[in-house]
Amino acid sequence: MTRLVAVLSDVHGVLPALEAVLAEPDVRAADLIVLTGDLAAGPMPVPTLDALAALGERAVWVRGNADRELVALAADQTLPVPDEVSRWAARQLRPEHLDRLAGLPHPVTLEVEGFGPVLFCHGTPRDDEEIVLVDSPLDRFDQVLSTVDEQVRTVVCGHTHMPFARLASGRMVVNPGSVGMPYGRSGAHWALLAGGGIQLRRTEFDLDAACRRIAEESGYPEAAAWAEYFLRAKATDREALAVFSRAAT
Repeated sequence: MTRLVAVLSDVHGVLPALEAVLAEPDVRAADLIVLTGDLAAGPMPVPTLDALAALGERAVWVRGNADRELVALAADQTLPVPDEVSRWAARQLRPEHLDRLAGLPHPVTLEVEGFGPVLFCHGTPRDDEEIVLVDSPLDRFDQVLSTVDEQVRTVVCGHTHMPFARLASGRMVVNPGSVGMPYGRSGAHWALLAGGGIQLRRTEFDLDAACRRIAEESGYPEAAAWAEYFLRAKATDREALAVFSRAAT
């Protein structure tokens, strides 16, 4: 039985943030590290995917919408993307990266001690791009969780880059926030599931050094500006909620 699960979501190719979280004692001790999507669409896609692949069987990969989009972009499909770094990142990936991303499941259900079956997804269990927010009405939660087996009492998602944990019609719904592109507060955000309890965690790291490293090592032409904006969380949670609320209906 899996006892300790670390959940990392929305890494978005930010290797310094990922490395900081992977160095956390509770992540190093975790039985499983569940990756709830949007792993590589960012300024350091190749070393990020290589670092995640090095985790081996300890890592459980779940598809995010940006992972799916990278595969399509690499195949020269024309897609609207919110961040042009995705088009650049898709061109950097090796065939084995694209094969892995193309084969990712969504959602994934795992047995976790103290929880029973836990469903891990990206947007919602039924759609990797669907949005649910901390302040979404219960009717909205009932709608997006309508496909989930009654035995599943805990659902862990991602996608909106803002952490929360709340009850919704008797189920705990958890969003760990974003490792690499946080909205509202800087730092690498993640979650820990242990003994039936849920902890929202935040790992601080040297933002100045991380921004310099991305600017120097990325190869993305706008890497310095991208890192300054996203790593320092210049997009506020208020702004993000205003945008997402229009889509979460």
